[in-house]
Amino acid sequence: MSSDRYTVATDGACKGNPGPTGWAWVGEDGHWAAGAIPQGTNNIGELLGLLKAIEDHPDVRELVVQADSKYAIDTYASWMDGHRRRGWKTSTGAPTKNRDILEQLIAARDARRARGLPDVILEHVRGHRGHVLNEWADERAVRGAEHAAKGTASAWSSLGGLHDKLDVAEAPKKKR
Repeated sequence: MSSDRYTVATDGACKGNPGPTGWAWVGEDGHWAAGAIPQGTNNIGELLGLLKAIEDHPDVRELVVQADSKYAIDTYASWMDGHRRRGWKTSTGAPTKNRDILEQLIAARDARRARGLPDVILEHVRGHRGHVLNEWADERAVRGAEHAAKGTASAWSSLGGLHDKLDVAEAPKKKR
Protein backbone atom coordinates (compact mmCIF):
# COMPACT_ATOMS: atom_id res chain seq x y z
CA MET A 1 0.00 0.00 0.00
CA SER A 2 1.52 3.28 -1.08
CA SER A 3 -0.05 6.65 -0.35
CA ASP A 4 0.69 10.10 0.96
CA ARG A 5 -1.32 9.91 4.20
CA TYR A 6 -3.02 7.00 5.96
CA THR A 7 -4.58 6.77 9.42
CA VAL A 8 -4.71 3.65 11.57
CA ALA A 9 -5.85 3.05 15.12
CA THR A 10 -3.99 0.53 17.26
CA ASP A 11 -4.90 -1.31 20.43
CA GLY A 12 -3.91 -4.15 22.69
CA ALA A 13 -5.89 -6.39 25.02
CA CYS A 14 -5.04 -8.91 27.69
CA LYS A 15 -7.03 -11.55 29.55
CA GLY A 16 -5.65 -11.31 33.06
CA ASN A 17 -2.63 -9.00 32.68
CA PRO A 18 -0.43 -10.91 32.44
CA GLY A 19 -2.26 -13.45 30.38
CA PRO A 20 -3.33 -14.26 26.83
CA THR A 21 -2.75 -11.12 24.77
CA GLY A 22 -4.10 -9.66 21.55
CA TRP A 23 -3.03 -6.73 19.39
CA ALA A 24 -4.58 -4.98 16.40
CA TRP A 25 -4.55 -2.08 13.99
CA VAL A 26 -7.48 -0.90 11.87
CA GLY A 27 -7.08 1.52 8.96
CA GLU A 28 -9.30 4.31 7.73
CA ASP A 29 -10.23 2.23 4.67
CA GLY A 30 -11.24 -0.84 6.69
CA HIS A 31 -8.06 -2.85 6.25
CA TRP A 32 -6.90 -4.43 9.48
CA ALA A 33 -4.51 -6.85 11.13
CA ALA A 34 -4.71 -8.58 14.49
CA GLY A 35 -2.80 -11.20 16.38
CA ALA A 36 -2.58 -13.30 19.50
CA ILE A 37 0.25 -14.40 21.75
CA PRO A 38 -0.13 -16.94 24.56
CA GLN A 39 1.29 -14.78 27.35
CA GLY A 40 1.80 -11.05 27.64
CA THR A 41 0.50 -7.85 29.20
CA ASN A 42 -1.76 -5.06 28.04
CA ASN A 43 1.34 -2.96 27.36
CA ILE A 44 2.86 -5.69 25.19
CA GLY A 45 -0.39 -5.82 23.20
CA GLU A 46 -0.35 -2.03 22.78
CA LEU A 47 3.28 -2.03 21.61
CA LEU A 48 2.69 -4.92 19.19
CA GLY A 49 -0.29 -3.10 17.67
CA LEU A 50 1.91 -0.05 17.08
CA LEU A 51 4.79 -2.13 15.72
CA LYS A 52 2.63 -4.09 13.29
CA ALA A 53 0.92 -0.91 12.05
CA ILE A 54 4.32 0.58 11.20
CA GLU A 55 5.68 -2.62 9.65
CA ASP A 56 2.55 -3.20 7.56
CA HIS A 57 2.67 0.29 5.99
CA PRO A 58 6.28 0.71 4.87
CA ASP A 59 5.54 3.03 1.93
CA VAL A 60 2.98 5.40 3.46
CA ARG A 61 4.57 8.83 3.57
CA GLU A 62 2.52 10.19 6.47
CA LEU A 63 1.44 7.31 8.67
CA VAL A 64 -0.87 8.61 11.39
CA VAL A 65 -1.23 6.20 14.30
CA GLN A 66 -4.04 6.80 16.76
CA ALA A 67 -3.68 4.99 20.07
CA ASP A 68 -5.48 5.08 23.39
CA SER A 69 -2.30 3.97 25.18
CA LYS A 70 -0.18 6.81 26.53
CA TYR A 71 2.39 4.13 27.40
CA ALA A 72 2.77 3.07 23.75
CA ILE A 73 2.89 6.67 22.54
CA ASP A 74 5.39 7.80 25.18
CA THR A 75 7.53 4.70 24.68
CA TYR A 76 7.81 5.32 20.95
CA ALA A 77 8.07 9.11 21.05
CA SER A 78 10.24 9.63 24.11
CA TRP A 79 11.49 6.63 26.03
CA MET A 80 12.85 3.90 23.73
CA ASP A 81 15.91 5.79 22.56
CA GLY A 82 16.79 6.70 26.15
CA HIS A 83 16.51 3.07 27.20
CA ARG A 84 18.89 2.09 24.40
CA ARG A 85 21.37 4.87 25.25
CA ARG A 86 21.42 3.70 28.87
CA GLY A 87 22.18 0.11 27.87
CA TRP A 88 18.53 -0.96 28.12
CA LYS A 89 18.02 0.43 31.60
CA THR A 90 15.27 2.75 32.77
CA SER A 91 16.07 6.18 34.20
CA THR A 92 16.13 4.51 37.64
CA GLY A 93 18.56 1.80 36.50
CA ALA A 94 16.05 -1.06 36.31
CA PRO A 95 16.10 -3.34 33.26
CA THR A 96 13.90 -2.11 30.42
CA LYS A 97 10.64 -4.04 30.09
CA ASN A 98 9.65 -5.28 26.64
CA ARG A 99 13.13 -4.64 25.24
CA ASP A 100 12.61 -7.07 22.35
CA ILE A 101 9.61 -5.10 21.09
CA LEU A 102 11.37 -1.76 21.62
CA GLU A 103 14.30 -2.97 19.53
CA GLN A 104 11.84 -3.91 16.76
CA LEU A 105 10.13 -0.50 17.01
CA ILE A 106 13.49 1.25 16.68
CA ALA A 107 14.33 -0.91 13.65
CA ALA A 108 10.95 -0.12 12.05
CA ARG A 109 11.41 3.60 12.67
CA ASP A 110 14.97 3.54 11.36
CA ALA A 111 13.84 1.64 8.23
CA ARG A 112 11.32 4.43 7.51
CA ARG A 113 14.05 7.03 7.95
CA ALA A 114 16.41 5.08 5.67
CA ARG A 115 13.75 5.24 2.94
CA GLY A 116 13.51 9.01 3.39
CA LEU A 117 10.11 8.87 5.06
CA PRO A 118 9.15 11.06 8.00
CA ASP A 119 8.54 9.54 11.39
CA VAL A 120 5.13 8.20 12.30
CA ILE A 121 2.63 10.80 13.52
CA LEU A 122 1.23 9.68 16.88
CA GLU A 123 -2.16 10.86 18.12
CA HIS A 124 -3.69 10.01 21.48
CA VAL A 125 -7.40 9.15 21.43
CA ARG A 126 -9.51 8.36 24.46
CA GLY A 127 -10.45 4.71 24.55
CA HIS A 128 -14.05 3.52 24.84
CA ARG A 129 -15.39 6.95 23.92
CA GLY A 130 -16.93 6.15 20.53
CA HIS A 131 -13.87 6.82 18.36
CA VAL A 132 -14.77 4.49 15.48
CA LEU A 133 -11.30 3.29 14.44
CA ASN A 134 -10.26 2.85 18.09
CA GLU A 135 -13.43 0.86 18.80
CA TRP A 136 -12.65 -1.44 15.85
CA ALA A 137 -9.02 -1.83 16.95
CA ASP A 138 -10.22 -2.67 20.46
CA GLU A 139 -12.70 -5.22 19.10
CA ARG A 140 -9.97 -6.92 17.03
CA ALA A 141 -7.44 -6.88 19.89
CA VAL A 142 -9.98 -8.39 22.30
CA ARG A 143 -10.72 -11.12 19.73
CA GLY A 144 -7.00 -11.77 19.52
CA ALA A 145 -6.77 -12.16 23.30
CA GLU A 146 -9.77 -14.51 23.21
CA HIS A 147 -8.05 -16.63 20.55
CA ALA A 148 -4.87 -16.68 22.65
CA ALA A 149 -6.89 -17.82 25.68
CA LYS A 150 -8.13 -20.77 23.59
CA GLY A 151 -4.56 -21.69 22.66
CA THR A 152 -4.40 -20.06 19.23
CA ALA A 153 -1.33 -17.88 18.79
CA SER A 154 -1.38 -16.42 15.31
CA ALA A 155 -2.03 -13.31 13.24
CA TRP A 156 -4.79 -12.40 10.78
CA SER A 157 -5.12 -9.60 8.26
CA SER A 158 -7.29 -8.24 5.47
CA LEU A 159 -4.24 -7.16 3.48
CA GLY A 160 -3.80 -10.45 1.63
CA GLY A 161 -7.48 -10.73 0.76
CA LEU A 162 -8.06 -13.77 2.98
CA HIS A 163 -10.24 -11.75 5.39
CA ASP A 164 -12.74 -9.03 4.49
CA LYS A 165 -12.18 -5.37 5.15
CA LEU A 166 -14.23 -3.83 7.96
CA ASP A 167 -17.01 -1.31 7.48
CA VAL A 168 -15.49 1.51 9.50
CA ALA A 169 -18.33 3.94 8.80
CA GLU A 170 -19.58 3.13 12.30
CA ALA A 171 -18.32 1.39 15.42
CA PRO A 172 -18.64 -2.39 15.79
CA LYS A 173 -21.76 -3.78 17.40
CA LYS A 174 -21.23 -4.60 21.06
CA LYS A 175 -21.54 -8.23 22.15
CA ARG A 176 -24.65 -8.91 24.20
